[in-house]
Amino acid sequence: MMTSKRIRNSKKGIFILASAMLLILTGSCSGRRSKAGHKDIIPEKKLITILTEVHIADGLLVIPDVRQEYSNLDNLAIYREIFEKHGYNEEIMEKTMRFYFMKRPKKLIRIYDKVLGRLSEMEARIEQLASHDAVNSSLNLWQGQHFYTLPGEKDSDTTWFEFPVRVQGKYTISFTLTLYPDDQTPDPQCGIFSTSADIDSTEKNDYYKSLPFLKDGLPHYYSITKTISGNPPFMLKGWFINYENQHPSSLKHMRVENIALFRNLAK
Repeated sequence: MMTSKRIRNSKKGIFILASAMLLILTGSCSGRRSKAGHKDIIPEKKLITILTEVHIADGLLVIPDVRQEYSNLDNLAIYREIFEKHGYNEEIMEKTMRFYFMKRPKKLIRIYDKVLGRLSEMEARIEQLASHDAVNSSLNLWQGQHFYTLPGEKDSDTTWFEFPVRVQGKYTISFTLTLYPDDQTPDPQCGIFSTSADIDSTEKNDYYKSLPFLKDGLPHYYSITKTISGNPPFMLKGWFINYENQHPSSLKHMRVENIALFRNLAK
């Protein structure tokens, strides 16, 4: 959550933004006659939403890449997009802001308190998601590459992976697979398996259940869970698509990314 100092700074920033926006809007409407009356005043709930989005847009413009993307637009053009998305124009927005500044300043403070409350809630949600992602990242046991693609940059590129798994248990592997229509695999099958030592120390392979991979050139999310058991040492090996029995000259066209491996600790 925001600290009290950050809240005060945000409130100060919002009032500065509101004043600047009113000046911009007043300047753009200077050739038109405008009265600070009740007619054409934006409802409070809508105004809170609009001001929240204006504040976010103003903050995003501080980011160099975003500022470069919108360098050909002035502030009014960016605000106008927000107004029009909610069914209003800058003249109505100017009338609304002038009305509250001149006639209802205390209510304007309450409106901005609600805007600040929304921004604080958004920040809290973002921080929560970031914390959740950080925890998930730290628990991810995947030790292979971040992504695999065929054809690769070099003829020697392969999608094979192999690394140790410390303890037996139930493991879930998830990934995003894009399998292109020109891939010549007749029946693409998952080729992931675990190994353990048999009683006589020979290696025993245990394959993950195969999945129906879609060959449409679109990214699809897959998740497989299985129990790794037996006698250590344990290894996780294989390919996301098993090309082992395919003719070497057949076209292989795929991409695997967003790979994660988690041990299910639930009993």
